[in-house]
This record gives sequence, structure tokens and C-alpha cells, in this order.
Amino acid sequence: MDWLPLTVVALIALRLTAQLALEALNRAESRRHAAQRPSAVAEVMDEPTYAKSVDYTQAKSRFASVEFVYDVVILLALLFSGMLPWLWLRFDGLAPGAAWSGALFLIITMILLGLPGLPLAWWSQFRLEARFGFNKSTLGLWITDQVKSTLLGLAIGFPLAWGLLALVGWVGPWWWVWGFVLLFGFQLLMMVLYPKLILPLFNKLTPLPEGDTRAQLLALAERTGFQAKTIEVMDGSKRSGHSNAFFTGFGRFRRIVLFDTLITQLTQAELEAVLAHEIGHYKCGHIPKFLAVMAALQLGAFGVVAWLAHAPWFNSAFGLPAGALAPTFLLFALLGGLVTFWFTFLGNRLSRKNEYEADAFAKKAMNSAAPLVGALRKLSQKNLSNLTPHPLYSAVYYSHPTLVERERALQG
Repeated sequence: MDWLPLTVVALIALRLTAQLALEALNRAESRRHAAQRPSAVAEVMDEPTYAKSVDYTQAKSRFASVEFVYDVVILLALLFSGMLPWLWLRFDGLAPGAAWSGALFLIITMILLGLPGLPLAWWSQFRLEARFGFNKSTLGLWITDQVKSTLLGLAIGFPLAWGLLALVGWVGPWWWVWGFVLLFGFQLLMMVLYPKLILPLFNKLTPLPEGDTRAQLLALAERTGFQAKTIEVMDGSKRSGHSNAFFTGFGRFRRIVLFDTLITQLTQAELEAVLAHEIGHYKCGHIPKFLAVMAALQLGAFGVVAWLAHAPWFNSAFGLPAGALAPTFLLFALLGGLVTFWFTFLGNRLSRKNEYEADAFAKKAMNSAAPLVGALRKLSQKNLSNLTPHPLYSAVYYSHPTLVERERALQG
């Protein structure tokens, strides 16, 4: 139907306009504060560091604008050039109507979609990030990462896609409910397997050496009721100067992971505060709440896919056969963001609320806000964080409150 392609083009144009406008607003806000640092910012960064963070913000924003336009060109070409019908005929022709040929169409097409973005990914890593001292990777390592990611996509994605498509023949009209169960169960399983099977393919994980730091972190975990199987250090510095901390798994499989860059940047008390913040997410129930929201959204998404697969106007609007489930999945993946983009601020609002709660937990666990404030300030300095984003930009894109907002909450 003619109205659907026109609607898609209009939605693409609206989203692109919004994205470019937000980037322009954020760059203007950054330049406005660059002339004179706000007092709250002056307490965190000296003038040379702040000037560098402004330059970093400007460079990333300009690059993001180029990426948005580039991605739109690729998406339009894919949707309206006849490439998708051509690919479908090639793969479905291997075994018409078979789940495995549909799965192969899905996975190979998604891999091919990633190829045009490789030059921009290379530029981001070896030009933009390197310019500001963050890139620690080599070209050989970067290429190896791309190859590993592609092979993993095939090894994991193909059987999962095959299972989802095969469910139609196994369970009938309610396949989408069982499809949700399969995908969600797989994601829960990966929470356990990822740190043991996937992460070591890219990074080296070693137990935190015995000593005061390990003893203090384990003591913190014990007194806050957070039992972890181990504390591990990840060699994040071989790719980037950015730092982070996280925990993976659940129950007795839970692991605390610290970037090696984080350990070198923070004092022992600050490192404890960062860990206390991560434990706060667990103790405040953010993980099961997140999983519940994700489950509801995924179930809804499967329901929409099932409805669209039966709609005679959806697939055919892009030259694909009506009722073919694999093309419906692909089109949903390509076009879903045109709608969900307008609701990202809701998810980020919930995420920021959770961050405030985790900060408050860390403050209580450390009996002071000072260690966490010190850690956040150092991380902002080392990562050249934008301390003065435009409020609208922050609302749409920031999953964490700004440093100024977090300090105000901690000290208020």
C-alpha cells in the first residue's frame, strides 16, 4: 500500500530532524558554558580539562550528526532499492518456507547491514577517540573484534532465530507467546554464561589480587548483604581509556567486574563507594524491576510482530511476501526505532531515578557522600564528561543524571 512507505519516510524524516536538532541544541549549550565555567563545574574540572571536555563533546556531537544522516541513507536504500526482496528470494529459495532458510536470511542480512557502518566505527575509534587520548586499541585487535562479533552472531543468532521461526509450525497461532518465553529465557541464561563464555573471548578477566583493596571490597559486600562469587579485574585498558564497573549474573553466579583503569584512577575508599553504588542497584530491586519491564516490552513486541505477519499490507509494502515471518521480524527490527525513539525519555527517566537510589544507598553504606562524590568527579574528569548538557538532550539520551545533579542529591 502506498500509504505505508510514505508514512515510513515521514517518520524517518521526523526522527532525523529531532536527532539533528537535539545535537545542535547540545552543542550550543556546551559552547555557551565554555565561555565561563559555572561554579559547580569549576569545582570539578580545571580550565584546561573543561576546555578539552567541551571540545570532546563538540566532536562527538558532530560525528553523531554525520552518523544519523549516514544511517538514514543506508536505511532508505535498503527499504526501497529492492535489495531486501532480492535477498529473500536467494535465501528462501534454498528451502522455501523452511525455518532454517528464514533464519539464515535474518542473520546474514543483519550482518550485511553492519558492514556499511564499519568505516564510521573505525573513524570513531582511531580518529575521534584517539584524538582525545582514549583509544588504546590496535587495528589488528579492532579487526579481530569485528570478526569475533560476526562469528558469534552466526553461532548464537542463527539457532535462536531458527527456533523462533520453527515455533510457528510447532505450537500454532500462539507461537509469539512461546517465542517470548524462548528469547527471555535465553537472555536470562546469557546473564550467567556471558562472563564465563563470551566476555573472555574479548577481554582477560583475572581475580582481584589479595590485599587491602580486595579485603575492603569483600567486607563491604558482606556488610551490605551482597554475596558475590568473586571480584574480577577486566583489562579494559587494552581498548580504551574509559573506565567502568559492573556485576553480572545472579544468585551464586554473581560476579563483580572492575575495569583495570578504574582501579588505577580511584582511591580505595572511592572504589568502595563505586562498588556500593552497584550493590545499591541490586539491594534496591532495580534488576528484577528492569527484567519485568523488559519482559513486558518484549512480550508486546512479539504480539505486534505476530499481528504484522498476518497483515497483508505490511511485508508487501516493501516487496516482501505477505505472511512470511522472517521478513516481518527484519522489518520490525529496522522500523521499530522510528516509534520507540519518541519514548526513550521514559526509560531514561526511570533509569535516572534508579541511579539516585543507588547513590543514596552508597552514601549510607559508606557513612558519607564524600567517597562517591570524589569518585564521580574523577570519573567525569578522566572521561571528559559533558557536565552541562542541554536539559532536553539530557532527558532524551542520558540514562544517568549529570554529575552536578548527582552531587546536589547526595549533599542535599
